[in-house]
Amino acid sequence: MTYRINCITPPYLLNRLLDSDNDVVREAALNTLLTTAHLRGQREVRGLIAGALGAAASGRRSVFDCEHGTFLPRAELVRSEDDAPVKDASVNQAFDGLGATRDFYREVFQRDSIDGRGLRLLGYVHRGRRYNNAFWDGQEMVFGDGDGEVFGDFTGSLDVIAHELGHGVTEHTANLEYRNQSGALNESLSDVVGSMVKQWSRKQSAEEADWLIGAEIFTPGVEADALRSMKAPGTAYDNEMFGKDPQPAHMDHYADLPDTDEGDNGGVHINSGIPNKAFYLVATGIGGFSWEAPGHIWYESLRASTSTTDFQGFADTTFRKADELYGAGSAEQQAVRSAWDAVGVRVTTTPTLARGLGRTASPK
Repeated sequence: MTYRINCITPPYLLNRLLDSDNDVVREAALNTLLTTAHLRGQREVRGLIAGALGAAASGRRSVFDCEHGTFLPRAELVRSEDDAPVKDASVNQAFDGLGATRDFYREVFQRDSIDGRGLRLLGYVHRGRRYNNAFWDGQEMVFGDGDGEVFGDFTGSLDVIAHELGHGVTEHTANLEYRNQSGALNESLSDVVGSMVKQWSRKQSAEEADWLIGAEIFTPGVEADALRSMKAPGTAYDNEMFGKDPQPAHMDHYADLPDTDEGDNGGVHINSGIPNKAFYLVATGIGGFSWEAPGHIWYESLRASTSTTDFQGFADTTFRKADELYGAGSAEQQAVRSAWDAVGVRVTTTPTLARGLGRTASPK
């Protein structure tokens, strides 16, 4: 299996900060971009310490303190599964977030940790200095402290933690290619699980939830609701610092971007707004808790997908899974069809081949 670095902060936000008048903000953004590019160039950044701890352990947690270093094997183990909370809030938040996500998968989907085989959950806090990101690298979860000016501690957002671990589940199931529509679907599925875990932990219904991703990672002085809004893609922020949230909510506004780092790998963080909106509409259309019927339809569809599944292929799969799980013509299946139609993807009932390049779903 090929692992890649999946980061929560979209590159276009960091690029905007390069124009900041604040030297601290500008330098932190540049260093974060350079670090992330370096990590991605390595293809695999798997902690050497993980092998010694053992892979399969029913999702047992270990949290390490990087002490602002960047070489993970030198990080100090500061809290393990049966340990009491420590004085460091970042350690405790990472520990609790890993546990909440693990318990969600176990109780809701009967999945044993990220890989389905009890993968140990490793968290690394205080990585580097003023690092404006958090990432999953195929083996562990790594958190920056933020620059303190724009971004705060990345361990403070449960949906960010669940989002990143969701990339691990995707790797071990469909392994969706991180480019164009399959990549946007990859990002969306992580947002879906991030929001579901937050809602599950708070016991919120789909109607009660805020459907925001990363609302806690900005400092109080930043005028932004969150990184993304699943309920209303394109409305998470609109300010001088970041510009306007570029996410579309409909295929009419799909962003045809180059499959490059500068093009966000074909707009994976941008076009994910379309399937995000579809899931929100399914959850509120069915009503109740998002992790029940909507979550099971999406999870089973992920398991049935391939590495090049696009929006059309995933929409058709969710329609078919709604039939298998809840019956043909059921309220759940009707909600799935209506949701995809509302974002400009018309469900087809004939088998579709998974496609991974370009814009293949039909705009409404």
